[in-house]
Formats: sequence, C-alpha cells, structure tokens
Amino acid sequence: MRTCLALLACLLLASCTSVNVQHYANERPTLDLVAFFSKPVQAWGMFQKRSGEVAKRFHVTIASHREGERLILDERFVYSDGTRQQRIWTLTPDGPGRWRGRAGDVVGEAVGEVAGNALHWRYRLDLPVDDKHWVMDMDDWMYQMDDDTLINRTRMSKLGVDVGEVTLFFRRQSP
Repeated sequence: MRTCLALLACLLLASCTSVNVQHYANERPTLDLVAFFSKPVQAWGMFQKRSGEVAKRFHVTIASHREGERLILDERFVYSDGTRQQRIWTLTPDGPGRWRGRAGDVVGEAVGEVAGNALHWRYRLDLPVDDKHWVMDMDDWMYQMDDDTLINRTRMSKLGVDVGEVTLFFRRQSP
C-alpha cells in the first residue's frame, strides 16, 4: 500500500511541474501563428519511444488559408515506412494569446496559449497502432526560433505514463 501511495504522489508531483507558457512572454521573435503559416511550410520530424529509440521519421508539407478568423492548416505526412496521412487543423482564436483547435483525429478540442515565442497545446489524439486505436494525451510545445523556423516537441502519454516523444522542425518556404 505504501508503494502505491508513493507512486501516486510521484505522479501527482510530476504533473504539477509543467512550465507555464507565460515564462516565455519576453522571448523573441514573437510567435504569430497566422503570420508564420502565411507561407507554405515544410517540416521534418521523428517519433521516439520512451526508451529513446527512433521508431518513425516523417516529412510534412503544410498549406494554410484563412476562413474569417479561423486558420486552416492542411498537413500532409509521408512516413519513413512509406505510409501517408493527412490532418486538417481548424484553429480558432479564443481571446488574447489563446487558441482552440480541431482535427479529425483529435478527440474533443485542442487548447493552446501563446506567449512570446512559444505556444503550448494540450489535446488528445486518436492514434491507430497495430489495428487498434489508442487515445494519447499530447503535451505539445512550439518555439519560434527566427522568422522562418519553428521547433516543436510533444510528449505523448497514456494514463499519465509517458509513451514517447515527437520532435519536429518547421521551415517556411518561399511562395
């Protein structure tokens, strides 16, 4: 029983240690999602298992457009095993520095906040794995490095246990 209580206490403490996005409020360049995605974007990434092993690499092309206040991102993935995937995000401003997002494989709604050069997203993603579907909790951080470069790091977990990590590098292209 003590072991279970100690494990529960560790999990609760770990969940409380997340950095607040406001920590980055003074960092530059200031991330403006609409401006960043105003040009075509290419991204390169990988998924690493909890052990650190790279399980998949991928390339993404992203086209975007505006529909009123909404920002639509059309992401086209090509994975290292040859499989392809498309995800279309609909991002909606939700007050100063706040965004909400929806996509076909996002369970419910993504909630994000921008401060300085950073964006912090939290959402649940329905992932097909070996003929099954797993709903993963995504803790997603994006950092704008310069006018054309964005770095993304996402921790994936299920039931509070880390499953792996996604790392992406975005680069804006000339139209």
